[in-house]
Amino acid sequence: MVEITLVGIGTGNTDHVTLEGRRAIAEAALILIPRKAAKDDLAHLRERIVAEADSRARIVHFDYPTRDERLPYQERVRVWHDEIAHRWQAAIGDEPAATLLVWGDPGLYDSTLRIAARLPDARTRVIPGITALQALTAAHAIPFNTVNGPVSVTTGRRLREHGWPDAAETVVVMLDGGCSFCTLPSDLHIWWGAYLGMPEQILDHGPLSEATPRIIAARAAARERHGWIMDTYLLRRPE
Repeated sequence: MVEITLVGIGTGNTDHVTLEGRRAIAEAALILIPRKAAKDDLAHLRERIVAEADSRARIVHFDYPTRDERLPYQERVRVWHDEIAHRWQAAIGDEPAATLLVWGDPGLYDSTLRIAARLPDARTRVIPGITALQALTAAHAIPFNTVNGPVSVTTGRRLREHGWPDAAETVVVMLDGGCSFCTLPSDLHIWWGAYLGMPEQILDHGPLSEATPRIIAARAAARERHGWIMDTYLLRRPE
């Protein structure tokens, strides 16, 4: 039996880590930190959070696999998750417990819980974190929803393939590498943010017809500058 602790660490601001999360990190004996191509900043941020928690944990890095783009999407993700779980097991070895620091919250548009479920005889503990949704609405000082209004949280892929979700007044989009808002009616209002909570944070908002070219340009420039980008946006019908 191995105990896996997943600590939500927010969106890039070390102050996002809750007191419960800091305590779990401080008490951990083994912490796994992924290394991703062109995303050394994310590993360094995790290491900084571990240091600020005064943790004496042994840190083991593992290389994140890449997805096989030749496979159909669902199979591609399944094979990718299987390989990540295999690398976790190799990194954990015979240790009775391991802790991972998860961007945002482990329960929202993140695969870490599904990967943990692949480990045989694993027991998983989750410590919640601030999500990109919270960081976005806080950065723009806007409410998540209209009064009594429905909200849909979806992905860029689904937005491109299926359009605006039925009956939604507000749509929040995660994991969009292709600016899928370009496919939507221009009378929508968008609130967009990248590197939320980090010193590099970028924000924009306005009618979609006006904000779209600004966001596309800012996104491209930021990716060129940093080598990677994480962004999220909220769309709302005009009242």
